[in-house]
Amino acid sequence: MTNIVLFLNSFLSYLLVFVLIVALVVVACILGAKWCKNSDSKKSGGTGKPVLPDTVEVNQ
Repeated sequence: MTNIVLFLNSFLSYLLVFVLIVALVVVACILGAKWCKNSDSKKSGGTGKPVLPDTVEVNQ
């Protein structure tokens, strides 16, 4: 019986660490997308459209 309790304790401990890591990744993705949109809107003058980089013509 004690082995089962010890196993469940370890399992739940690792599960909690996994859930915390997933939550941090989700928050980081949401913040990254928000900051990227904010940066794009500042670059485009507030139009809300993404800004394409300048293209370079290559003559061969």
